Amino acid sequence: MPSSLNLGDLCILRLSALGDVCNLVPAVRALQKQQPSINISWVIGRAEYNLLAGLEGVDFFIYDKKTGLKGMRALRKEIMAKRNDKPFDILLHMQAALRSSVLSRFIPAKRRIGFDAARAKDNQSWFVNEQIPANPNVRVGLGFMDFVYYLGVPNKAAEPEWAIPVPEADQATAKQRVAGLNNYMVVSPCSSFRKRNWRNWEDFAGMAEVIDYAQQTYGLTTVLVGGQTELEKNATAQIIKHSQSKILDLMGKTNLKALLAVIDGAELVIAPDSGPIHMAAARGKPALGLYATSNPERTGPWFDDYVVNRYPEAVANYLKQPLATVAWGKRVRSPDAMSLITAQDIIEKLDLIAANQGLKTFKGLN
Repeated sequence: MPSSLNLGDLCILRLSALGDVCNLVPAVRALQKQQPSINISWVIGRAEYNLLAGLEGVDFFIYDKKTGLKGMRALRKEIMAKRNDKPFDILLHMQAALRSSVLSRFIPAKRRIGFDAARAKDNQSWFVNEQIPANPNVRVGLGFMDFVYYLGVPNKAAEPEWAIPVPEADQATAKQRVAGLNNYMVVSPCSSFRKRNWRNWEDFAGMAEVIDYAQQTYGLTTVLVGGQTELEKNATAQIIKHSQSKILDLMGKTNLKALLAVIDGAELVIAPDSGPIHMAAARGKPALGLYATSNPERTGPWFDDYVVNRYPEAVANYLKQPLATVAWGKRVRSPDAMSLITAQDIIEKLDLIAANQGLKTFKGLN
C-alpha cells in the first residue's frame, strides 16, 4: 500500500543523455507508486523529451543547451508563469554537470537535493542545500533510485518499471518498417560522438560475422538503426559490404518512439554504451552491450546478463593499473580499447541469449 508521503510538488533536473533519462524513469515510477497524488515536473533536453514524451504523470519543461543563459531565463519565465510564481517544494538535481548546476539556479525550489560528495561532480554541492547519502560503486540507474530512497520511498528490491508510451502512429510506422520479417535482431552500431570518448566497436567485418552467424544459426534478420551522421553512414555501408545476409537498413528512418516499437518486436538488441542498449532493457529485451572503454557495472544496461565486458582488460592494457585501484566510473580514453572485443565474444553472448530466451519463438509486433 502507498505510504503517507507528502512530498508536494517535485521537479527533476536531468537534461541528458538518452540512456540516462531512460534509467531515471524507474525512479519516477517508484515515486508515483509510493505517492500516487504526487506532482512531478521534469526539466529535460529536447532529444530526450522526444523519447519520453507522454510519460504518465509527468509535466515536462524542455531546455535546449544551445540557448545558453538566454534559454535559462526563458525557462524560468515559463515555469513561473505555469506555476503562478509558486516555487517547487523539491528540486532533484540529478545531473552533476556545471551547465545543469547553473540552470538549477533558474528553477525556483525550496529544497534543492543533489548527489553526495563523491558523485557531485563539477562542484554540484555549491548549488544544492541537501545531499543524498553516499553509495559508492553503484550503477547509474540505481544511483537515481538513491534520491527517492532519500525522500522516504522504501529501499526494496522491487523490479524497475518503465512504461514509456509509444503513440499508435509510431507503432504503425514500426510495423510498416519491419513488415515481412519473421524474426529479427536490432543492431545499433554507433553511439553519439563525444570527444575522446571512444565507445564504438569499429570492427565492421566482425559485426558482419556476427550478423551472418545470427542469420545462419537462428534465422535472425538484422535491422540496423541509428541516425544519419557520416560516422553512421560509413558504419552501415561497411557492415552491409562485409555481410552475406539480408540486412534491413533503418538508419535515420525512425524517430525515437518508433525505434522503441521496433525494439518491441526484436528478439534482442546489440549496441555499444548508448541509448538503444538502455532502451532495450526498458522494453524487456535482451541487451547485448559492447563495453571496453566504460565500466558496464556503472554505465551498463539495467539488466547486464548479456554484456560483453572487456573493461578490465582495457584498464590493464591502456591505464596500466589493476582494476581495483581505478576510480569508479573512470573511462579508458584510448581509440584502440574497443578492439579488445571480438566477434566470438558477441557470438558467445548471442548463444547464451538463445539458450535462455529461446530465439526460435518470435514474439513480434501484434
